[in-house]
This record gives sequence, structure tokens and C-alpha cells, in this order.
Amino acid sequence: MFRFAVTLTAATLTLVPLTASAWETPARGSALRTQLMDSMRPIAEWTLGAPVTFVVSDLRVSGDVAFASLHPVRPGGGEITADEIPQRPGWDNPFDWDGVDIQALYQRSGDAWVAVHHAMGATDVWWADPQFCPMWGSVIPEVC
Repeated sequence: MFRFAVTLTAATLTLVPLTASAWETPARGSALRTQLMDSMRPIAEWTLGAPVTFVVSDLRVSGDVAFASLHPVRPGGGEITADEIPQRPGWDNPFDWDGVDIQALYQRSGDAWVAVHHAMGATDVWWADPQFCPMWGSVIPEVC
């Protein structure tokens, strides 16, 4: 009986983390993936100039929250250069930091997805801040 209890406890402790961190990656071309990219597009285009499309490095969705790591490019895959982005006095140029890569934490609001927290050209893993774990822990389990 003791051996059964130990085995059951070990199995439970092994499975709990797997179910607690379950997330999915929306398929390319799916409505969900399109909604997530479309919600980030105006943010990227304001900084980088239009048009922008994304190469997805990582995309995770769990219920009403999501995490994305994106590389903005021009349609057709052309890299965005510092010379072609809008110059705004007093506004950080992502090329002064770590480039144009974007990470975002999303939340679904009704039928829309909102990039609640995002950074472009981040030089650190800002989403590893424990304040994000209560809401987004299911999509960033490796830091929560």
C-alpha cells in the first residue's frame, strides 16, 4: 500500500506541472493567429513604418492569454533597416537597442486580443518579472 501511495504521489507531482502549463501554438493561417498578429501590427507600424508582417519565433495561447516573440519584416520577408523607419524626436529607435524583435503579452478582451505589455528591441527578458506570472504564467511557465 505504501509503494502504491508513493507511486501515486510521484505521478501526480509529475503531471501537475504539465497540465498547469498547457498552451497551444495557433496554426499558420488560423483565425486566432491572424487576430494576434493584427493586434500587434499597428504598434509595429507606428514605430517601423508600414507595411509590416511578422516572422513568428514563438507564439503561445492558453485560454484568454497569449505570449508572442516576433520578428517584424516587410511583406515578402525583406528586413527592416534603420534608414527606412520614421524618425521621431524623443522616441527610442529600436536599432539603438537590440533591433526590431518584439515580445508581447496579450489578453483577450471580448472578441479582440490586446497586447497589454510589449517591448521592441528589449535587451532583457522583461516578461520574466514575477508580476506577470499570476495572469500569464500558463504561457510563460519557464519563468514563472
